[in-house]
Amino acid sequence: MQQLASFLSGAWQTGQGRARTIHHAISGEALWEVTSEGLDMAQARRYAIEQGSKALQAMTFIERAAMLKAVAKHLLAEKEHFYALSAQTGATRADSWVDIEGGIGTLFTYAGLGNRELPDDTLWPEDELIPLSKAGGFAARHVLTSKSGVAVHINAFNFPCWGMLEKLAPTWLAGMAAIIKPATASAQLTQAMVKSIIDSGLVPDGALSVICGGAGDLLEKLDSQDVVTFTGSAATGQQLRVHPNIVAKSIPFTMEADSLNCCVLGDDVTPEQPEFALFIREIVREMTAKAGQKCTAIRRIIVPQQQINALSEALIARLGKIVVGDPAQEGVKMGALVNIDQRQDVQEKVDLLVAAGCQILLGGKADDKAAGAFFPPTLLLCPQPDEIKAAHAIEAFGPVATLMPYQNRDHALALARAGEGSLAGTLVTADGALAREFILGAARAHGRIQVLNEESSKESTGHGSPLPQLVHGGPGRAGGGEELGGLRSVKHYMQRTAIQGSPTMLAAIGKQWVRGAVVMEDRVHPFRKYFEEIQPGDSLLTHRRTVTEADVVNFACLSGDHFYAHMDKLAAAESLFGERVAHGYFLISAAAGLFVDPGVGPVIANYGMENLRFIEPVKPGDTIQVRLTCKRKTIKRQKTAEETPTGVVEWSVEIYNQHQQAVALYSILTLVARQSGDFA
Repeated sequence: MQQLASFLSGAWQTGQGRARTIHHAISGEALWEVTSEGLDMAQARRYAIEQGSKALQAMTFIERAAMLKAVAKHLLAEKEHFYALSAQTGATRADSWVDIEGGIGTLFTYAGLGNRELPDDTLWPEDELIPLSKAGGFAARHVLTSKSGVAVHINAFNFPCWGMLEKLAPTWLAGMAAIIKPATASAQLTQAMVKSIIDSGLVPDGALSVICGGAGDLLEKLDSQDVVTFTGSAATGQQLRVHPNIVAKSIPFTMEADSLNCCVLGDDVTPEQPEFALFIREIVREMTAKAGQKCTAIRRIIVPQQQINALSEALIARLGKIVVGDPAQEGVKMGALVNIDQRQDVQEKVDLLVAAGCQILLGGKADDKAAGAFFPPTLLLCPQPDEIKAAHAIEAFGPVATLMPYQNRDHALALARAGEGSLAGTLVTADGALAREFILGAARAHGRIQVLNEESSKESTGHGSPLPQLVHGGPGRAGGGEELGGLRSVKHYMQRTAIQGSPTMLAAIGKQWVRGAVVMEDRVHPFRKYFEEIQPGDSLLTHRRTVTEADVVNFACLSGDHFYAHMDKLAAAESLFGERVAHGYFLISAAAGLFVDPGVGPVIANYGMENLRFIEPVKPGDTIQVRLTCKRKTIKRQKTAEETPTGVVEWSVEIYNQHQQAVALYSILTLVARQSGDFA
């Protein structure tokens, strides 16, 4: 039997020690031997850092985002190969779609986030200037820089593609190489995707490594510049979290663990309402997708006491129609668990729950003579959820969920929290007041809560679908970590540092102009410059304009804004202004008239306006002047060779009155032509 090779130190390598066997989940056929014994983990780490991390750190965020997009496109073109391997793990086509194309979609999402929201630089200024002195000569700003180590990702068996890609996306965007340690049971699929990425040549040498087998002494070789993430059982995660080297060197450790997620039916829902059917649908889908092998799957079904019989009958009827078997056969809706060991583990956990006082309503017993790792959809009833603590502590990681009744809303909240921390929860209700009460009482015990009703069900992604834009993680038993969450997750792999100094010095460090820093003026109007010619700090001080009563009246007629402070002399005199004032939006328009160069040039369009603040009122007779300064610029990648190469420039706009007081502050974004393209 062939050994599943690891990719370390830039080469495919096989171990020499005792091997484990990967079996086909449906047929039981032995597929691969897996071992990493004898492989040099210290050298693998050094290689990843010296080759992969250094190369990634030399790339800007925009370049890293472009790399993510290219990898995603490549994997999408190769997806059928991954689907074929995924079938070996017992997954249906629908199960595999979530893992394979859901994972690829995460790469696309992070590529877009990086391209839109991160600077074209290797340093990330996280916030605006923080003044620290009265005169403004001393200030601070937080910046994020890439750690110099490697990210070690220890993943679970249930999502061999998505589990890897959801971590790779923010890791690479942050500028770190990654060493992937997949669970052995489905390692062949992870390894195939890693091989595809490496063979594509789209990522730097050393940016991606994979260990097929145990991690050996890798954790002992890490230091404070490295990062470790873990997805899997709470017990294993807790053991890794207290690894002596991780503790001694304060190595960042992010944990996402399996939890006893719940779905709660509001006491406002009756069997006649559409929400009742939605509740049934959500439970059945979560119990049977991936044969229940999901860290976010619903394990506890919390329902009003008066609905327990109707719910159990409806669930038994729906679950009884689920055809379990080989996903290659027509009509099969649920495949197998990943292997016989997992089937045995689920059976043991179900037996423990029954011994603790739960009752079997459906399923509950696997055919231990079958070659495939099949386990039937299993519905349990916990009649005394306050007394039977095991129902909130023991998780059968398969198609198993437990019904438990609640007496009132406070009881429902107590049961929702009894899992002591979960990744996801769902409340099904048509009552907005009840939903708020539930969030206030239960949110602290959950990483994510879906509130499902008839309206949201039309587009809902479902209880168990982590989205790259949202936090994936949860408190307590769920690990206390936050994977994903948009750009929040990128920061896990970077170092935040507060930088103090003069505004001019902070502008030089961040390559972004900040208010109070020196500006640069020349005879060429900023709007006459191409993207490459504009530099942060380039500035224009306009001529002046005196605001007249005619301006105020004309703008009111043009805009239709006849607010009393602008048009009613008597009412304005009694207001906090003391007299009539100009419209704020007139000032914005007048400012544009002062700083815009009207001729055809590199500026293509106004892209937007941000952070508008009106500071002081402007009255007829006041004189305004504007300073326009380039704050930052971001390149936009061409989608086609025919597309005009462009970039986005953010300008600081400061409107002053005759006393040099700021009356309005804001930023505008302009789309500016580039002199040369980058489409390839």
